[in-house]
Amino acid sequence: MSTVAACCKTAMRLDHVTIVASDCAPLRRFFVEIAGMDDGARPAFGVGGHWLYLDGQPALHLIERPAPLASSRITIGRAAARIDHLALRIDSASEWQALLHRLRDSGTPYQLSDMRMLREQQLFVALAPDITVEFVIAAHHLN
Repeated sequence: MSTVAACCKTAMRLDHVTIVASDCAPLRRFFVEIAGMDDGARPAFGVGGHWLYLDGQPALHLIERPAPLASSRITIGRAAARIDHLALRIDSASEWQALLHRLRDSGTPYQLSDMRMLREQQLFVALAPDITVEFVIAAHHLN
C-alpha cells in the first residue's frame, strides 16, 4: 500500500452525496420514511432541496433542478435524476495541505470555495464531465 493511500484512509471520511432531480419529494419520502434518515437544517442556497441527516450529520443532499425541456433525455416518462458529486471530509490541516500539494504536483485543476456560512472550505475536482469530487474541511482546522 502506498503512503498516500495509507494517509488518506485515516484522515478522510465520506461527507455527503448529492442527488440532483427535478422532483425531490419522492426521494425525500423514501430516505426519511423508508431509510430512516432525518430531514434537517439546510442553508438557503437559492435552489430548492433538502439535507437529510444520519447521526446528526448531513449525509445526503437533495437538490431540485428545473424541469427539463422537452428535448432533454427522458427515462420512463420522467426526467432522469443524477448523483451530482461525492464529498470527502478531511479533519486535519496537514492532510488538507498534503492534498493541495498532491493536486498541484499532478497538475490536477481544482477550485476552492470558502463557505463562510458553514465555516468550511470546499475544494472541487472535476474528474470527468459529470463526475465531481468535493473535499471539505472545517475552517477551524485551517487556523
